[in-house]
This record gives sequence, structure tokens and C-alpha cells, in this order.
Amino acid sequence: MVGVCVAGASLAQQDPQLTQYMFDRLSINPAVAGTTGQLCATGFFRQQWSGFEGAPKTGLFNAHMPIAKISSGVGLSAYFDQLGQQKSNFVRASYSFHRPIGVGKLGIGLSAGLIAHSLGNNWLSRDPVAEDTSIPGNGQSDSGFDLGAGLYYTSPTFWIGISATHLTEPELKDVSIKGVRHYFVQAGYDWAIGGDPKYLLKPSTLIKSDGTSTQLDLNATFLYNNQVWLGVSYRTEDAIAPMVGYQYQLPNKTSMLKIGYSYDVTTSRLKNYSSGSHEIMLNYCMLIVKPPSLQIYKNVRFL
Repeated sequence: MVGVCVAGASLAQQDPQLTQYMFDRLSINPAVAGTTGQLCATGFFRQQWSGFEGAPKTGLFNAHMPIAKISSGVGLSAYFDQLGQQKSNFVRASYSFHRPIGVGKLGIGLSAGLIAHSLGNNWLSRDPVAEDTSIPGNGQSDSGFDLGAGLYYTSPTFWIGISATHLTEPELKDVSIKGVRHYFVQAGYDWAIGGDPKYLLKPSTLIKSDGTSTQLDLNATFLYNNQVWLGVSYRTEDAIAPMVGYQYQLPNKTSMLKIGYSYDVTTSRLKNYSSGSHEIMLNYCMLIVKPPSLQIYKNVRFL
């Protein structure tokens, strides 16, 4: 889904579409911020529909960490996307309040930021571009204020979240683009096969909707010995995607580095024209360890 034109305004896709979505829960749900108890940073690069001139290119970076003193977490997400003549960017700051529930933790989050779109001027058309007032002849850009909200619950073996983005529905008149609210439900489960944590099956799902269309992602990933994973994802009316990855615990035992790759095999009508989509993920997490408190004891002999 790239976008449709309604009453002279384009309703464009304004959130990243990622196959390895299970490693990016923050950019669509601010309640995730800090819930891992770690300082985490994640980066993505995605080349969609290889073989198409002007095909989408997407980059995403996010980072988040807990603030234990106030039972909260904070995060930052930055995203860019280029599709032909259109470029999209957003920057969001997230805050999440944490509350323990049972064996897990509930996050209640809000995000605020800026969303921006720009249109180039290198148009090719049989019809005179000047006659279409929605296409800027000299290029144009505009930006607007954006809000998001979400709930997220995580436990040692299960996680689920519900969220919404673009609550303000910003209207960027200079580029004829109107923001549309997006709704997300994401969930996953870690199952130790036979009770042995060496063999971990991790099914997950992501449901996303803008109120007029809904898309479902289903994934199953197998993690062996807490090091290597293999998986496959299915996105309705779009693609099947195998994925592979490796994670390495650094010698300090408090940090983990992950790298993942996925390849989307297009199943839509574009399969005759596209050679698929490539996506790379890099993640680093570091456990935030409180330094031991210094305690001073007085010797009764020297009071």
C-alpha cells in the first residue's frame, strides 16, 4: 500500500513496513520504551521491490532505556522513506510509565514528534504537469506535529501491545498529504521446546490497519542455543519472507549484539516485475547495572 488520492489529498503510508517487526516494537508503540530493562539501539535498512526504478528505500533507527527511579522509560525513533519523487521522515520521542502486573510489566506510553513529507520536481508525464495543482512544479515540502499512544505488556515468555499513531491526523497542505490514524496490535510468545531453553520457538504476529484496509503479518522463528535463528514470515496479499540471524553475547555478559537479514518473496501482482525486497537489522542491548552503593560503617573503637 503506497497511497491513494482522495479529494485532492494523498493518503500515504506513513509508518515503516518491516518484515523483522519483532525487533522494532518501539517505533509503532511508545509504551515499549524501557520495558526490557536495558539500553537498546536498533537500526534497519530496507530495499523494497528490487528491480523497480524509484522503488521504496526505508531506514529506521530507534533507541530506548529505562529510568528505574521513576518506574518509566524513554525512547527516540527516527525514520526516512523514499518512494520515487516522495520523501518521508519522522522523529518521535516516547515516554512510558511502567507498572508491575503479575510476573510481567505493563507500559503505558505516549509519543510526540514531527512528520515531514517532500515532493521532488523530476516528474515524467504525458499530460502537462502544470494542469494538476496537486503536483508541485518546483518541488515542495511540509511538516506537522504528530502524536501516538499505546499499551504494552511483557513477561518472561509473552508480550502483547496495542497502539495508534498519527492521532493528530496532520494535514500537510503544501504537499497535498493528509495524515491518517494507524492502529496496531502485536504479540509474541517464547516456547522452549520440550522445556529445553536451548531450542526456542518464537511465534509472533502484527496486525495493522488505517481504518479502511487491514494487513496481517505472521512469523515463526526458531532460536538455537541463544545464538542462531531461522524464521519465516507471511504478510497477507504481499509476501513470504525467510529470515536468518545471529546474536552474540559480549564477554562482559551484560551486552548482546544481533544482526538479521530477511528477503521478501513477492506474492502480489508485482511478483512479475519485482525481484523481491531485502532488509537488514542490527541491534545492540546493554543491561543497565546499578553500581553497588557505598556503605560506611563506624568502628566502635574510634567513636
